[in-house]
Amino acid sequence: MGSLNRAGLGRLRTALQSDIDRARLPGAVAVVALGGHVEFFEALGRQDPSAGAAMKDDAIFRIYSMTKPLVSLAALMLAEEGALQLGDAVSAYLPEFANQQVAVEEGASVRLVPARRDATVQDLLRHTAGLTYEFLGASAVQRRYEAADIASRARSNAEFCRTLAALPLAHQPGAMWEYSRATDVLGAVLEVVAGRPLGALLQERILGPLGMKDTAFAVPREHWGRIAEPFAKDPDSGEPIAMLNGREVPRFESGGGGLLSTAQDYVRFLQLMRNRGSLEGCRLVSRKTIEWMTSDHLGSIPIRGDLLLPGYSFGLGFAVRTRAGLAPQPGSVGQYFWSGIGGTSFFVDPAEDLFAMLLTQAPGQRIHYRNWFRQLVYAALD
Repeated sequence: MGSLNRAGLGRLRTALQSDIDRARLPGAVAVVALGGHVEFFEALGRQDPSAGAAMKDDAIFRIYSMTKPLVSLAALMLAEEGALQLGDAVSAYLPEFANQQVAVEEGASVRLVPARRDATVQDLLRHTAGLTYEFLGASAVQRRYEAADIASRARSNAEFCRTLAALPLAHQPGAMWEYSRATDVLGAVLEVVAGRPLGALLQERILGPLGMKDTAFAVPREHWGRIAEPFAKDPDSGEPIAMLNGREVPRFESGGGGLLSTAQDYVRFLQLMRNRGSLEGCRLVSRKTIEWMTSDHLGSIPIRGDLLLPGYSFGLGFAVRTRAGLAPQPGSVGQYFWSGIGGTSFFVDPAEDLFAMLLTQAPGQRIHYRNWFRQLVYAALD
């Protein structure tokens, strides 16, 4: 294992502060840990740009898709107990997903063909269930998602699934990786298996045992002042920035993107992952399950879109690095990561025994800072 040099960590802090001073970021919390020890934990800038309040290390962020690894872990915990298997059809738990149809676009027309098989739980975990996200493009299926207001937080998880299952698939199950609403469906599967709401299940099985006391689908009123806020307008486009209302208790407990959390809380999860399933004497899953979860689950399955960079594949809830080269930033084979559309990201590098996380609320700049942060962290390694 290497070490982190002070000069490199100083550059990271200076670079973050410089971009905050230039009004590129409202504020941020950054964490870097090596060998299981947090070496860098900095809260910089403003927690709420409109109020001028300084960022605090316990600020609460909308983590959006950083929800997915937690829900994926819950699924694998239930699999370890024999409550579900990844080869099970989703329709075994949610019958509305049986015998779906797939949209085939032919010029201006759309033809529906039967799905060759039902999607499985593994398909949900690795985003090969034939689903999509409405904001990723303007295909016929994505337009139907928009028309159905699929992102509504007013539906329960079960109601969301009934609405989604009535729409055609974008791909044959198992035929294509496309980032999608799959983890939202997985959350509903877990509700059926566990017999309780997703939020209660996560609290009982992961958040409570790990001491993640500020991670939930809504922020209690007494903590509203701790919510990190974005700029009112995007610094590049000038458009107003709208993010989910963390003060509102949603009916839709989105397994794909609904949680709010803090750096202190999410570090607990990353420590669990770094330790391959245990933290401070509390084992949630086996070492082999973590290894399985962070392995390549796509093989030769084609990848749609540019979310997975060259040299990366996808595991069960994480992108996984399969080649040392190809990607436009450094990293080791076996590194895994994910991020959130609001501007949050993390990565874990087992080969270097390193993990790092950047939390900010800057949706328009999220991809830039995800890659930028990773480069600066690796530059601090001796």
